[in-house]
Amino acid sequence: MDSEADSQQLNAKQVSVLAMLRESSEELSGQELHQRLRLNGQPIGLATVYRHLRQLQRLGLARCRHLPSGEALYAPRERDTHHLTCVSCGLTLPLDHCPMHGIQPQPEAAQGFELLFHTLEYFGRCPRCRHSASADA
Repeated sequence: MDSEADSQQLNAKQVSVLAMLRESSEELSGQELHQRLRLNGQPIGLATVYRHLRQLQRLGLARCRHLPSGEALYAPRERDTHHLTCVSCGLTLPLDHCPMHGIQPQPEAAQGFELLFHTLEYFGRCPRCRHSASADA
């Protein structure tokens, strides 16, 4: 979907939420997004922000990534960033490129799905946590 098509399907608050996601250079939690919208003079409740984030996900306009802590981070669909995440301390490092680009499921495997985006996350322990775990052993 392009931004003109986006705005035709969305209400004003959804457009604001999506615009804030696109303006941010980083992923945002629902609370961070809520705070930024309020600081921008847009009166919106936290529950409304989360409701619009879910609707944007259903429309394929936003993506969500869950940290080992359970926190959800949101970004616009077009931002194709993948991460290495430490399950011990939560350190997250972006990958410089996506090894999945150009790989699509065979049409019969896709079973008629319209593919919007993909996710790729690696989880492990960072050097500091590995060192700490070996020192504790």
